[in-house]
Amino acid sequence: MKKIRSDLVADEIRKIVSDTILNKLKDPRVPLLTSVTEVKVSSDLSHATCFISVYGDDNVKKEAMKAIDHASGFIRREVANNMRLRIVPELHFKQDNSLEEAARIGRRIDEVIAEDERKARLRNNSADA
Repeated sequence: MKKIRSDLVADEIRKIVSDTILNKLKDPRVPLLTSVTEVKVSSDLSHATCFISVYGDDNVKKEAMKAIDHASGFIRREVANNMRLRIVPELHFKQDNSLEEAARIGRRIDEVIAEDERKARLRNNSADA
């Protein structure tokens, strides 16, 4: 399948932003388990929305997002230094809770399966009696 230019730029920005946050950003508010899950770039390549996943409680997430927002100029400069673009997209950061949501749904599915198995055992026991 042919990728359009904005998808290619988004993939490259995701790699650079991820590397910058993990290896070059020295802010102690950003935990090691921080990742860039996705980047969406506007069709004119002037804006890029980076979805950030942070592992930790709500306070840790809030502080990490503040730190990343504060470093947005530095991160944008790293993108500019590593990519050949006429205009470097303005970076916007949003917290991504999709991994936690997926884990919550997985736990709920496990609970429902366990409940169904328990009910099946009760039916089998009452049928045998």
